Amino acid sequence: MIAIIDYKAGNLTSVQRALQSLGWESVITRDVSEVIEAERIIFPGVGAAGQAMADLKKLGLDQALIKSYHEGKPILGICLGTQIIMKWSEENDTQCLGLIQGEVRRFQDGLSDERDRKLKVPHMGWNGVTLKTQHPLFEGVGPESEFYFVHAYYPVSESPDTVLGETDYGIRFASVLNSKNLVAVQFHLEKSGRPGLKILSNFCQWSGTDHA
Repeated sequence: MIAIIDYKAGNLTSVQRALQSLGWESVITRDVSEVIEAERIIFPGVGAAGQAMADLKKLGLDQALIKSYHEGKPILGICLGTQIIMKWSEENDTQCLGLIQGEVRRFQDGLSDERDRKLKVPHMGWNGVTLKTQHPLFEGVGPESEFYFVHAYYPVSESPDTVLGETDYGIRFASVLNSKNLVAVQFHLEKSGRPGLKILSNFCQWSGTDHA
């Protein structure tokens, strides 16, 4: 069973519907025992880091996630879930899970693209991802694929080895992170059409290692 963690951060049913369309069963849960017993975990979310961490701690889900990560269970972070795995977020000055060492920063105002056009914050809309190395979750996903982003903050890892993919939006930022059995994407897989569904499908079959 796939556990979709419910920590009051929304966007859960759309992830579950995407899994259903792929033929995979899942449960939306805030039950610690269900999370720990699940075969794999999806950690989505929208909202603010401070409230998200407060709710995770109140429900005991922070420790369930940390335990599952260290036990080698496949975990997929989406959007806010990607930021919460870092050590600290500039948003609400929040201490996060620390599964990957690094911090989360806000896009600065005044960003512009390569044509010197001003860019808005939050970063909202379709954008590409440049993979630094191949990974089973991106098997069958073409390099020209675009994904749907909605975010004002982005992760900054202390270790380049954990940055699997990058995206350009005025700056080049880490949009895909990977550490052992954990992969996290800053974009919304469930809103990214066929490429997003392909990554979800790959995750549902992933062993949690560098191999499929």
